[in-house]
Amino acid sequence: MAILPTHLRHRHDTRFYSLGASGAVSAMLFAYILLRPWSLLFVFFVPVPAIVFAVLYVIYSFRAQRRGGDNINHSAHLWGGGWGIAFMLLLMALTEMESVV
Repeated sequence: MAILPTHLRHRHDTRFYSLGASGAVSAMLFAYILLRPWSLLFVFFVPVPAIVFAVLYVIYSFRAQRRGGDNINHSAHLWGGGWGIAFMLLLMALTEMESVV
């Protein structure tokens, strides 16, 4: 899911390559942040509240995506994080519906 927007944008560019699992890692990380926003994440051994990390990571990814030139698919990180949140919200909604029925 994370690579899909980038793939659609570059589908006719035979020189464009994107490989890796970082979008999936972002999805897992942001799903966790949704569940535990005030837990501590250790970034280079520095404890950071998860919600603060999420905000800073999104700002960094938007800026790095716009700047480009580093051969990193920052768009996949953003879409992966969004997919992780959307998927978790969907699971939470389905679980809530099951408990009502």
